[in-house]
Order: sequence, then structure tokens, then C-alpha cells
Amino acid sequence: MKRLAVAYAVLLSAVAIVLSPPVASAHGTGQGPPAATAIGAAPGSAPAQTPQPTHADLDYAPADPVGSNGHKLDLYLPSGAARPVPVVIWTGGSAWMADSGKRTAGRLAAALTPLAYAVAGVSIRSSSQVRFPGQLHDVKAAIRWLRTNAAKYNLDAAHIGIMGDSSGGWTTAMAATTGDTPAMEGSVGVGGVSSAVQAAVAFYPPTDFLSMDFWALRKCDPKSCHDGEASPESRLVGCAIQSCPEKVRAADPAAYISDADPPIMILHGNSDPLVPHNQGERLYMALNKACRDAIFISLPRASHGPWTGFLTDDAAREGATLRSTTASGCVVANPAPFTPTWQTVIAFLGQHLRGERDRK
Repeated sequence: MKRLAVAYAVLLSAVAIVLSPPVASAHGTGQGPPAATAIGAAPGSAPAQTPQPTHADLDYAPADPVGSNGHKLDLYLPSGAARPVPVVIWTGGSAWMADSGKRTAGRLAAALTPLAYAVAGVSIRSSSQVRFPGQLHDVKAAIRWLRTNAAKYNLDAAHIGIMGDSSGGWTTAMAATTGDTPAMEGSVGVGGVSSAVQAAVAFYPPTDFLSMDFWALRKCDPKSCHDGEASPESRLVGCAIQSCPEKVRAADPAAYISDADPPIMILHGNSDPLVPHNQGERLYMALNKACRDAIFISLPRASHGPWTGFLTDDAAREGATLRSTTASGCVVANPAPFTPTWQTVIAFLGQHLRGERDRK
């Protein structure tokens, strides 16, 4: 295995275990959704531990290959919800090397289920199990499954969000920009309903694989370049990326931007040694040029995660800025100092999955 793939695997494994549970508010028990507070406000108290799934290892499609985990999801439900609740998908990153993306959803569930959201931890197949666009087909199948089974689990089928980090951030961005692209639906799992989402939050997503080495913090060792035939990106598409640019462009979420896209928030560290900061920024700029609702939070000192540190770690958040584009009137806010917190994400989801507008 080449050095870059090893580096991804080691770092992402560390991310999975390094942090304590995220912060969450202590209210929201099904008596109606709590009001969102202002973006950037201090988060609530932290839960004692991450919750266990209400329903674990649900099959959103038959296992493929047999015995694999890439078509499973865990569902975390708020207790006592009196009406259908919005659902937020989490799919964690692994450089597309693992089918265990649902494993880290508990951190998000700890923050969101007390606020009357459901969280679905979704696993998709690895690049050793299927080539692109199989991974996109998988997450779309999970979205359709959630819509089809919304009544059974008291979910609001009209309000589904998605979040992920690294390759899971790529999955998030791809799902967000292809909701109106029939050619990318695939035939995995149930059909007949939309795979569109209503909000997306992508942490340090790779987007334009062909430019990753150019924008890297330092020149890569030939044995560990993104362009190499054994890199995570080349494994995903099934060829050394510079030898098959058309296949690679089909895996770029910016290629599918349209007026149907939901609001997207992107967070990226300028000190990321694995996925260059340019990757998240260029997706934001493409959304900006298309006059879509988008937010880009840039963290000069942040590395390649852990994603929760982007919302809690003062060292990682030092010097952070936020810029945004609004679809209505194509209004652009230039970069301004900003400290992201858990409430930044909570307020964004509240605005776009519940219609809340930064009220206290």
C-alpha cells in the first residue's frame, strides 16, 4: 500500500478515537423544535457520553458484496417526539478505504437528538468493493430509504440534511449537488422517491482530484502523490487520475451545481496536509459564481480534522473567517473574522431544515 493511503488510514483512525463527545443543548424533547440561537453563539452543555443507536445495522440495500457493511445505517431518534422530526445523515471519511462511515455518527447524534433531530449514520461501500459512482449511488439509496421509511420512524421526509468529513465530505457535497441529476441516481436499494437533500455541511472535502498535488502544502513524494495509481483518489475512480480526466471530472461535485442545490456549508483548514484547502474553497467559489446559498469557513491553523475540533478547539479556530453567498440577489459577504462553534452548525440546520432564522 502506498504511503498516502497509509497516511489517510492512520490519521482518520486517530480522528475516530481522539475526541470526547461533542457539545449539545440539554433541551428539545419532542414538545416542538427548540428555537435556534444566533450563529456562533456558545453551545450548550456536553452529554455524558455518545448515545447508542436506537436502531442499529439497518439494511438500506442488500449487502454487496455479501457480508459487507457498506449498505447499513444506524438510526438515532430523539425521545418523545410528538411530530415527525428532520433527519441529518452523517457519513464519516476513510479515504474511501472502509465501509464503516456510520461508526462516528454518535458524536453528531449527541449534539442533535436533544434538539429533536434524528441522525442517520450511513455507511457506503469502499473503493475496494465498488468503483465510483458506486459510493454516490449508495448514499442516494440511503436517502431514498429514509424517505420511504419516514412514517415508520417518525421522520420528516421533506427535511433531510447531510454531513461528513474528508471523503465523507466529498460524499456530502456530491449528494447535495446531484439531487436533480437522474444519471447519477443508480439502481441501489429502493427507488421511486427523491434523493435530494435540503442542507449539507461538508468538512474538508476533496473535490477536484486533478489539482490536489498542485495545491498541496509541499511537493509530494512520488510514492505518495494524489496523482499516483495507488492513491485513494485513483482507487476510487479505477485509474491513475491524470490518465482518465473525464472519469475524474465526473467525481467533482462542482460539475453538477444547479439552481436546485440546497444550502451548503463548507469548513476547511488551511494547514490540511492531506486535502488541500483549495479543494473546499474552489467548491465554494463555484457555488458563489452560480449564486447559490453557500458558506465557507476557513481555518488557517486547522489540519485534516478532527472535524469536531473545528467547532471546539481554540487553537484550530484561531484566525478563522467566514464568507458567504446568498441565492436571493446573489449577495456576497467577503471574508470576516469568525469563530465556528457547534451552534454554527445547529443554527444552519435549523434555518434550512426547520425554517428558523437566528432567533433567540
